[in-house]
Amino acid sequence: MKEAGWQRGRWGGGGELGGDFTAFSFSCSLHLTEKQTVFPDIPCPLPAFTPHTQTKNLWHFLLLLTETVLSETGSNCTSAPSGAQDSCSHQCGELLGTCSCQVTCQSLGICCRDYNEFCLQISPYSGSLMGGKDILIENTAFNTSVIMCRFKKKIKTSGYVGKDGKAHCISPLLYETGFIHFEVSTDDGLTFPYSGTWLSVHHSKVPDGEKCTLVNETKWQYYGTHNIDGNLTLTWTHQALTATHINIEVWGYQETGDSYSENWFAKWEYLYTLARETPNTGTFSFIPVPAKANYSTWDFGILRITPSTYSDGQSNTPSIWSSEHALAWHLGEDFRNDPIAWATAKCLEWDRKEEKLPNFLEEIIDCPCTLSQARADTGRFHTDYGCDIEKGSVCTYHPGAVHCVRAIQASPVYAAGQQCCYDSTGAQILTQDSTGGSTPDRGHDWGSPPFMKPPRIPGFSHWLYDVISFYYCCLWSDNCHFYMKNRPSSDCRTYRPPQAASAFGDPHFLTFDGLNFTFKGQGEYMLVESDLTSLRVQGRTQQAHFPNGTEAQVTGLSAVAMQENNSDVIEVRYSEDLNLEVLLNQKVVNFSEQRWMDLKGLFLHSTADQKITVMFSSGSGVQIRGSGGFLTLTVLLPDKFMNHTQGLFGVMNGNTEDEYTFKNKTTISVNASPQQLFEFGANWAVENGTSLFTYDTEFLLNNFFYGEKHNTSFLPVFFPYEDPADPLVKEMVLVCESDPFCRFDVLTTRSLQVGNFTRLSHQNHKQLVENLKPVISCGWLDHPTNGRKDGTNYLLGSTIHFICNQGYELIGSKEIICQVTGVWSGDIPNCILRTDIKQVILLGCVFGIVGLAVLARLTFLCRKKGHKGNQKLVSEVPVTSQQERMKFQRRF
Repeated sequence: MKEAGWQRGRWGGGGELGGDFTAFSFSCSLHLTEKQTVFPDIPCPLPAFTPHTQTKNLWHFLLLLTETVLSETGSNCTSAPSGAQDSCSHQCGELLGTCSCQVTCQSLGICCRDYNEFCLQISPYSGSLMGGKDILIENTAFNTSVIMCRFKKKIKTSGYVGKDGKAHCISPLLYETGFIHFEVSTDDGLTFPYSGTWLSVHHSKVPDGEKCTLVNETKWQYYGTHNIDGNLTLTWTHQALTATHINIEVWGYQETGDSYSENWFAKWEYLYTLARETPNTGTFSFIPVPAKANYSTWDFGILRITPSTYSDGQSNTPSIWSSEHALAWHLGEDFRNDPIAWATAKCLEWDRKEEKLPNFLEEIIDCPCTLSQARADTGRFHTDYGCDIEKGSVCTYHPGAVHCVRAIQASPVYAAGQQCCYDSTGAQILTQDSTGGSTPDRGHDWGSPPFMKPPRIPGFSHWLYDVISFYYCCLWSDNCHFYMKNRPSSDCRTYRPPQAASAFGDPHFLTFDGLNFTFKGQGEYMLVESDLTSLRVQGRTQQAHFPNGTEAQVTGLSAVAMQENNSDVIEVRYSEDLNLEVLLNQKVVNFSEQRWMDLKGLFLHSTADQKITVMFSSGSGVQIRGSGGFLTLTVLLPDKFMNHTQGLFGVMNGNTEDEYTFKNKTTISVNASPQQLFEFGANWAVENGTSLFTYDTEFLLNNFFYGEKHNTSFLPVFFPYEDPADPLVKEMVLVCESDPFCRFDVLTTRSLQVGNFTRLSHQNHKQLVENLKPVISCGWLDHPTNGRKDGTNYLLGSTIHFICNQGYELIGSKEIICQVTGVWSGDIPNCILRTDIKQVILLGCVFGIVGLAVLARLTFLCRKKGHKGNQKLVSEVPVTSQQERMKFQRRF
């Protein structure tokens, strides 16, 4: 059966605006970025123009520009000579007086004539932050051979023009990730009229094929230790460099200055050339020799391969980089002579430095208590690729673990990172129990905005403070206790799971507080907004179609747009061919090179099966995927958003009574009728002034920009009829069983496939809520001195058994249980040497016997003297006797 869904050409595409913009005779002073909609508030009066082939939509477009402008900010325009033509030179991303240089101009048909000349399209669009990537400018040919490229308005690199006339830029060494603005000059740097964007990527996220390979990397990083010597081999894709001969260089990384101060700086530095004028065959082998003393202080670094036509250490040249690694193979004679002693000294030095640095452990987020929670909390935690259950759980640095996650956001003050690892039972592994436990990081592996300075440099700050020190203490010497002392695992006693809300199918809404309702409005609506972080998540619903192509009286989510504070704007929508399309500030995102992107105020991730995750800096997360022609949406909010939300997903506060709150703060009953809920949903329609959506087709303009934000003429089916004689009903029962949302959608769309997707989405939401249930932890327990413990699970109901070593006796509880109060039952035990116990008992017996003898003797004397009338002695003796008794009582 053909699935119900959107008719092709009815959304995400479908036509261009007609008309000739060349006759405009006005220009405006505009202040517009690509993040705004294609119809911004432009300060310009109604233009005088003579239309040639304009259409009704073009008239609407121009009138709308005028109305929006005049109603908001007033005029700020100067007339241009009749027939003047606006240019995209220096103006890419702007909406000009007579045409557009915005990315949406192509689908709207309103681009300036030179848009493709000055607004650059490049390939590849991404590369390592280490630089050296050859970037081809695809859409512009240059008549000059002198090309200069400028990144971030200040970093200049030399470009060149190929035989085909196409220009190339070389990406520079950067200390940040994310999209970087770049410009091109053809007049030796006097002007830079051409511009585009380049995606700088964490070095470990660059495909292996784009880096040179350290064959047997472990050997490289242990070279010079016990029994590790011989040849080392380096390989690379020789076609990546056009040179016939190459140089191989050694670079080192350091961070200098006072920690956490303004004079703390990061620097990659060229050290020396390992090989010169080597044939570019794709392989090189050598026997390492100890570096000179002035170079051996660098113990963490990288190799660079570059054409031999460039001078040693020349910056921003075509390059192939290795992975960052411990430079054991290049360290000096002192390391080669006694690597354990050398590493021990380094470990102790690192330990002393750590004691002087601020305690970052106090501000990092606690780990989720279980593996289920860790994998479900996608707004705050993401898979650690060094230990991934989806890739076979190859956890080299965390033996015993099956999966690890990292906190997505760095800590607010010290930019530190959190890591959490779990065993096959789903329990957290702590370093206090196992070397396979998770270790927090002084430098977050993914870096932290605004980057540029320590310890916020992506990847490399982490290596310097958390990885090379692991080599010192744990891998090159047996001093791991120093490392674990400074990097102890965090338990989960203060972890609070997020709340989840979902929307799917026709569309059904499951709120943060656990209510559910169906709202089938047609338009654009506020799903959730928060005054805490200015978070806004908006949804667009469109009318669905029956399998035969006719319109059904139901709707479903077709697009979701979101932003938090001043972050980038992300929109996820169905394209014409029903593939998911992701827009970043109105521009379609290409995931062919990178599936993970560090963006302004958020991280963006796409899986191979097109599950889109947006992770905002507040810890809020949004997941979107396609489900049978409709979008399925899940929003996760940390508990700090309590009492700070409104919209269709309700007020997140644990109280369902105010779930259906209107914009004016009035409410309706939780038992409201479908018609009342329809009114509630309609109340949360967005306005053009607050819309985050992109309107880049004629269809979207006509139906969602010019039209009503809530289509009042659309009346959905509120109560679908279930006809026992309908053959579809029998199949529906088999597919849906008792799921009410599935049954509803089958009846309204006449599609079993849509119903089944709805059922799966509902099940996924219920499983997510189950996985995110709070878990009580009583906290880590140490084993007793001279004893051990059995059990490393510290959650509710867990039992820990204690056993003493041979020759010791257990004093206290032999087992304790984690109680619902979050406190362990019983007393924490001690292990006492058995000979000590015997001595105590023996001494007690001896003193007891002596005491009794003294008491008996004194009693006899008292009685004897009493008969003689010596009252004074009789009165004094009992005092002494009483003092002695008290003395012995106190001792035992």
